[in-house]
Amino acid sequence: MGWPIIGETLEFALSCQGGNPGRFLNDRMNKYSPQVFKTSLLEANMAVMCGPSGNKFLFSNEDKLVVSWWQRSMKKILCFPSVFNETLTGDKFRPPTFLPEFLKPEALQHYIATMDSMASEHIELNWSPNREVLVFPLARKYSFALAFRLFMSIDDPEYVEMISHPFQILNEGFLSVPIDIPGTTFNWALKASKFIHNELLAIIRKRKMELEQKGDSAARDLLSHMLLASDENCYVKSEMEISTQVICLLFATHHTTSSVITFILKYLAEFPDVYSKVLKEQKEIAKSKGPEGFLKWDDIQKMKYTWNVANETMRLTPPVQGTFREAITDITYAGFTIPRGWKMHWNVNTTHRDPKYFPDPEKFNPSRFEGKGPQPFTFVPFGGGPRMCPGREYARAQVLAFIHHVVTRFKWEKVDPCEKVAYNPSPIPSKGFPIRLQPLQNGSI
Repeated sequence: MGWPIIGETLEFALSCQGGNPGRFLNDRMNKYSPQVFKTSLLEANMAVMCGPSGNKFLFSNEDKLVVSWWQRSMKKILCFPSVFNETLTGDKFRPPTFLPEFLKPEALQHYIATMDSMASEHIELNWSPNREVLVFPLARKYSFALAFRLFMSIDDPEYVEMISHPFQILNEGFLSVPIDIPGTTFNWALKASKFIHNELLAIIRKRKMELEQKGDSAARDLLSHMLLASDENCYVKSEMEISTQVICLLFATHHTTSSVITFILKYLAEFPDVYSKVLKEQKEIAKSKGPEGFLKWDDIQKMKYTWNVANETMRLTPPVQGTFREAITDITYAGFTIPRGWKMHWNVNTTHRDPKYFPDPEKFNPSRFEGKGPQPFTFVPFGGGPRMCPGREYARAQVLAFIHHVVTRFKWEKVDPCEKVAYNPSPIPSKGFPIRLQPLQNGSI
């Protein structure tokens, strides 16, 4: 169980910062049990569920035996203490019920042209004039701007750039030691959260006025839907609840997708044969849409090999390591009892590199995802069950639209072949992943 209070959190964090988040888990699975082991993480007694059976158990028992759990420091960062009780009641924070509807393929079809045009414009402005670029910050800049455009109809690049920096500080504070004194990472994250909330509250109040004046005709984005929606009891969420949910959504959609984009480009630079196959697929799609046309939903569906590459990227370099649950009753699993109130954790690293499910697991091999693909509950970058990430189709469309434009315009090589990667909690290249661009002319260098 580790040290008093902090438990084994430091060892867990060090394995992530060292670029090998699976080491902490594999060491304990080998020493104790490949199915479940106990430890102390994030100030809580923790049962870590391992393998596909552990994933299946947690995913299928949501709101029956377990509920989502948010660590105390995470909740304080997401909503500063003065409104803590208003926004997060206990540990049962939930996204708005209509969010999956808003992010379903039927709704996403209307966003593809915007994703396409913004990706093209972003690359023209930030990539084409340069011989070398830093991929990670640029991918983050694009995904953040896209989220603001689609979710809140904000397209002022200076404003989006201004508010993106506090989001980076907020992210760094999630796994920091929760000591709120000036100069600590946690303290900076709290200040960043308060700043972001104040900015979002101003946007929310302005939008409410517009809705009062224009009615439902103004409800063309996610924010307007959130302000107009009510549950089955006619309860309308407060401004602070909506602000908190917008922060969660912006964080989840922009940080993870920018990570996936970055590491797809990394693997394409390392494997020219994979790059050639992706280029061939994307050239065919570019030819069919024409020089003045926009990508359509059908075009996204045709990017099968490119999505296999994205899946293999998420297997080897997952953008999310896992999430936490809380036992709401005593649970018996694999011959052990997990007491009510204990926290539970599932983590992608208990299956993604296991040779039982992915032969030669360190090899980058997109063909793993052809046909039926991996066994159930072994490949879980988006979680599973009722709490599976509702934005997975949004992420897929955003990533593929961006890769389409990069691949059809450039070939590239890594500037630093030995660049290290740390996890906090998503994978971050230590130098931002600098690449050297080689523009393509009519599909060739």
